[in-house]
Amino acid sequence: MARILVTGGAGFLGSHLCDTLLAAGHDVLCADNFFTGSRENVIPLLDNPRFELARHDITFPLYVEVDQIYNLACPASPIHYQFDPVQTTKTCVHGAINMLGLAKRTRARILQASTSEVYGDPEVHPQTEDYWGRVNPLGPRSCYDEGKRCAETLFFDYRRQHAVDIKVARIFNTYGPRMKANDGRVVSDFIVHALRGEDIVIHGDGQQTRSFCYVGDMIRGLAGLMNAAPEVTGPINLGNPVETSILDLAEMVL
Repeated sequence: MARILVTGGAGFLGSHLCDTLLAAGHDVLCADNFFTGSRENVIPLLDNPRFELARHDITFPLYVEVDQIYNLACPASPIHYQFDPVQTTKTCVHGAINMLGLAKRTRARILQASTSEVYGDPEVHPQTEDYWGRVNPLGPRSCYDEGKRCAETLFFDYRRQHAVDIKVARIFNTYGPRMKANDGRVVSDFIVHALRGEDIVIHGDGQQTRSFCYVGDMIRGLAGLMNAAPEVTGPINLGNPVETSILDLAEMVL
């Protein structure tokens, strides 16, 4: 049994991760500022004596004693992370510094939830972890893309300079229960339109592709990376190796 901190633990991925960790017998501290996370996602866990919920923004330090840290805190859809781009960058960068400082002090293993967006607008498909990407530090999405890239840099510098035990996962498109209906992502957008009996809108010719991974598979991947040997640091892409066109996705929803 470990004491595990999940930042962003009331969000889509975080709440599923809390479920899994509790089922495995761990003590779980869920920290969330509820910007995109929802208390409803973790209400079923509140009666579990091994679960604790804290309203906390990781741009401020958190003083707790833990064995592992999953750093998932950050709005992940453009409609949310562009709402306050400065705060998004602070969450990625200041949040990483605070959580890495906690890991250093407690000697906890820490996993960073990074993103496929670190590859920018890639010229290589599919992307592999040794590809550095084609990035734009000036655009409206850069608060998230560059924030996550900087967080990865901090993680590896803390490993080199302070011997912090790190893991970095680059998460690709994930779907499943508890997705926010208004997050602007293609899967939730298509489903919401279909349930309302509205036309599904496809931008372009629909031949653009995405890699989609079910949330349960993603959580198994994150837990597997966290518990891998210390020398397995990543960054590791987590997602589905099969890419699906947007047109094919629309047909599946219909």
